[in-house]
Amino acid sequence: MTRASTVLKLTYAALAAVDTALSASPKPAHHRARRFTKPLLLPTLAASFASDPRVRRSPLRRSTLAGQAGGWVGDVALLGDEPKHFALGASAFAAGHAAYIGGLLAQRDPEASPAKPAAVGAAWAVGAPRTLLAAYRTAPALAPVLAGYSVMLSGTAAAATVLGPQIPADARRATLAGAGLFLLSDSILGLRKFVLTDPPAWMEGAVMATYTGAQFLIADGAARAGRIDPEPRAGA
Repeated sequence: MTRASTVLKLTYAALAAVDTALSASPKPAHHRARRFTKPLLLPTLAASFASDPRVRRSPLRRSTLAGQAGGWVGDVALLGDEPKHFALGASAFAAGHAAYIGGLLAQRDPEASPAKPAAVGAAWAVGAPRTLLAAYRTAPALAPVLAGYSVMLSGTAAAATVLGPQIPADARRATLAGAGLFLLSDSILGLRKFVLTDPPAWMEGAVMATYTGAQFLIADGAARAGRIDPEPRAGA
């Protein structure tokens, strides 16, 4: 990893910490300050990712950069409070997850058991309908967009469970952890926005903490996928 990539990664971590703290604050001025911090998150992470030498060999390079681009559009859109902003943000994130899914499925293990993706689908079937029904009651026009996004998000998690052995084990673990955190982040977001009538301020901070961690882990997994492991020594 280059010095530039390391510095950018640390900058991303600092931005994520600041933005999370601002989002968890009940003060409107702190939320207005996020117009300066939130749009910087994904460009900084993408710059760190792209400047990592391992990434040039990663089969997940293009899909990860495309997913980060979708995430950036979503981040900026969700700075607005109107339904149209939420619809644009969800659509952009769905496009980002489509990119993640395409990259992950291209590296799937053809002999992978369908049990793990099926478990992700079952979890979606148990948890998503309640949030989608609440969203329909609150903002009917948003419900179809949210339904499509939730399917794409679960698709990323499902695809992360079937990566093949050509992807190093630590890369597979990081990617799966990132996809899982993404699911957790959006579960909290759905509860805060559509289910709870008076959610505490800290919940938005929890959304951002898990979201920024998810994006970091997915990028880290993609970078690790480009690592060339040294060949075993003779006689080892």
